[in-house]
Amino acid sequence: MGLFGILLGLGLLMFFSYRGWSVLLLAPIGALVAAMFATGEPLLAHWTLTFMSSAAGFVAQFFPLFLLGALFGKLMEDSGSVTAIARFMTGKLGLRRTMLAVVLSGALVTYGGVSLFVAFFVLAPMAAVLFRNAGIPRRLMPAALMLGTSTFTMSAMPGTPAIQNAIPMPFFGTTPFAAPGLGLVASAIMLGFGLWWLARAERRARAAGEGFGDGVEPVPAAAAGGRVRERATVSQPFDPAEARHGARGRETPPVAVAFAPLVVVIAVNLLMSLWVLPRLDVSYLYEPRFGTTLSAVGGVWSVSVALAAAIATAIALNFRRFPALRATVDAGANASVLPILSVASLVGFGAVVAAMPAFELVRDWVLGIGGGPLVSLAVATNVLAGLTGSASGGLTIALDALGPTFNAIAADTGLSVELMHRVAVIGAGTLDSLPHNGAVITLLAVCGCTHRESYRDIAVAAIAGPVVALVVVILLGSMFGAF
Repeated sequence: MGLFGILLGLGLLMFFSYRGWSVLLLAPIGALVAAMFATGEPLLAHWTLTFMSSAAGFVAQFFPLFLLGALFGKLMEDSGSVTAIARFMTGKLGLRRTMLAVVLSGALVTYGGVSLFVAFFVLAPMAAVLFRNAGIPRRLMPAALMLGTSTFTMSAMPGTPAIQNAIPMPFFGTTPFAAPGLGLVASAIMLGFGLWWLARAERRARAAGEGFGDGVEPVPAAAAGGRVRERATVSQPFDPAEARHGARGRETPPVAVAFAPLVVVIAVNLLMSLWVLPRLDVSYLYEPRFGTTLSAVGGVWSVSVALAAAIATAIALNFRRFPALRATVDAGANASVLPILSVASLVGFGAVVAAMPAFELVRDWVLGIGGGPLVSLAVATNVLAGLTGSASGGLTIALDALGPTFNAIAADTGLSVELMHRVAVIGAGTLDSLPHNGAVITLLAVCGCTHRESYRDIAVAAIAGPVVALVVVILLGSMFGAF
């Protein structure tokens, strides 16, 4: 009965969240359902202690990244920097390479720390103009944007400031640059596979005489309303409702100014991870008042400092381009609140499930999967990210429940924790893009497309390509270790 309760609680969470109910309510209900079917488990204790302690721990650990990431994304949007970068890329590549221009524009801004949803809202209208002028079907827009913003720059590129890349760091004591060589290999596979598929789809559409087509023009505001918003806030650290707030400047900055904050994110992140933090005297962390280690907090510190430096750069270089800086800052800060509470609720749900006696059956099943610990870790993050529709939520649930076990396996077998970090992140970035994923739903709404029109191409670009990359990384990691 205990296992049935876990499955029932998860099923209720999936079903009602897909129908637009708030995960803030569904997660504790699902957790209580799971505890209810376990003999002798105290419901109130699991809600107010197990659930809330785990959720609060996630907020305490990762709120700086949610806050700074959302704020940076809003500043880049309202300063016109994202628009300037997209125009630069499309101007350099031209209409003949429209698909590549859209993909690389999304990749540049998200690897530089701009929130996925901010990229959607800014790039979708521009992509619509480019696709119309190039005669490429509208239905391919979501896949192109998804490939550039939600695949390799989220899970594979070394040093990416995406929250998904930060989550394994406290569990494994790694940095944002864990297994950089494998990350680059995976990135190349995802990008190459996705571009190959999109080019093939474009050629077939042209051969069939299919043009841009008619339909609703991209409307960013559509992504902020109702059920779409509830599903979106568990998939990325930016509340789409805040996209309408703030004030956008009329002029875009020079391209060098637009790129500068992105360069700062990458450079400062690298310096903090590989040079500054390893040389600091952090012996105070071992004192009882802190009770931690640099490996547990260093990754979050690196990304936080990088984002803070980029925020300062964006404001300094674009101060006169912000019509209402306070409104922009308020919108960015507010955009971080609902996403982190939503993901924290999923984490609390996972903590209650992991505390149930029946979860031992799930743990034994995962660890018993053939292929070794890397395959087990990949399957666990894949399945949980797919079920929750959230890469960050599924990844945290998996590592909360199984992280100590995988750490022990790494210590016993000599398996690299950097390799585990990269496999876990790439694994979480595959099945999270199933049809109920908030980012998918938001992107389709922004582009004015439907699942029927566009999801097949999204699935190939955002699921099939990353799965191929994940398999290659596991094979290379098993043969050569982390590099």
